[in-house]
Order: sequence, then structure tokens, then C-alpha cells
Amino acid sequence: MATARRVLEQLRHDPRTIALMLIVPCVLISLLKWVFDASPHVFQSVGAALLGIFPFTVMFLVTSVGMLRERTTGTLERLLTMPLAKADLLGGYALAFGSVALVQAGIASALTIGLLGLKVAGPVWAVFVVALLDALLGMALGLFTSAFARTEFQAVQFLPAFVLPQFLLCGLFAPRDRMQPVLRWISDVLPLSYAVSAMDKITAHGTVTGGLITDMAIIAGAGVLALALGAATLRRRTD
Repeated sequence: MATARRVLEQLRHDPRTIALMLIVPCVLISLLKWVFDASPHVFQSVGAALLGIFPFTVMFLVTSVGMLRERTTGTLERLLTMPLAKADLLGGYALAFGSVALVQAGIASALTIGLLGLKVAGPVWAVFVVALLDALLGMALGLFTSAFARTEFQAVQFLPAFVLPQFLLCGLFAPRDRMQPVLRWISDVLPLSYAVSAMDKITAHGTVTGGLITDMAIIAGAGVLALALGAATLRRRTD
């Protein structure tokens, strides 16, 4: 809880990061709506999926750079000299950024379904829950990958190396079952595939199906696994 309070206090004094996490996903979704203004069916088909992808990407970027900064400034090394386990530290980060993700998911979902007029057959709360899980997954993966970077520039490099392949293979551009078998097998182990799959199910079905629950469980499980791996690979500092 102390770590979570410290991180939230830092965010409170960093309006640019707050804008990146809360406003940028909404701006991107709005731009998509306006780009396809002459073809509204396009937005209806991909809007829900991008509602999960954009928060995922933004949270990945912010948390990977934020955790790396803790090491390069020596903050992490000082913290770990205290009776504080690595899992406690990552748990504090998860609570702090999870609180922001909660707000982010609420704003983005309200904008997309309300002002932008995205129509979904399923319950609106399911859209919010999946968007929240996607943001938390991005946060967890960002904390995990930060352990393998030495500079903030290297942390940013994980975005095209780690996120963009998932973006291409998640089923947004082409149905996963129509991909080459090798690509389909790869997409089956990428967590973002299940984020898009969950949003597609909410868009198409009027009730919460077993497949949707499975997708949500996989997203949540991938996030927990990423946090566990992050705790196992977390280094005290970066030289």
C-alpha cells in the first residue's frame, strides 16, 4: 500500500503521463471513428477490439518505462534494502496503475459506447471489464519486460518488438482461423488475441457466453503470470 501511494503521488505531479494514460486512448478511438465516418460499419466491426488494444498498449509503455526509471535512479535498490519483497513492490505498482486502469477503462468505454455510438449486443459492463483486464495485462507485461532493458530507449523498443506482433496476429485484421497454421499457433499463445476475441463475442452475442468467460480468464491469468515472472526477474538496479 505504501508503494501504491508513492506511485500515485508521483503520477499526481506528472500531468503528461496522466494525459497519456487517460486521454490518448480516447483520442485514438475518436480518430478511428472520424476516419471511417463515411463507412460506419468499419468502426462497428473494429471499435470494440481497439477499445481493448489501445489501453493495453499505453499501459505497457508507461509501466515499462516507469519501472526502469526506478532502477536507473537507484530508488528500487534503496527500497529492496528494506523488508520489502519483490512481489510486494510489484503488487504496489499493480495497485497504483490498476487504479488508473480502472478510470481509464471507464472513460474509454463510456466514450466509445456513449458519444461515439458503438453498438454491442452484450452487456455494457462486460465491455468495461474486458477493457480493464486488457489495461491490467498491458501493465503487467510492461513491468515484466522492463527487467530486460537498461535504458528508457530500450524499454520503448519493446513496444514494436513485443506489442506490434500481437497487434498484427490478434485477429483484428484477419480472422485467426484463416491465417497460416504457424501464425495461428503463435496467435494462440499471445494474450492480446484473447482480448480481441472477448470483445468480438460481446459485440456479437447478447449474453455472457462460456467462451467469453474463458477469454477473460486467460487474459487475467496472463496478467498474473506476467507479474509473477516480473517478480522473479526483477533486478535491484540497472548499471
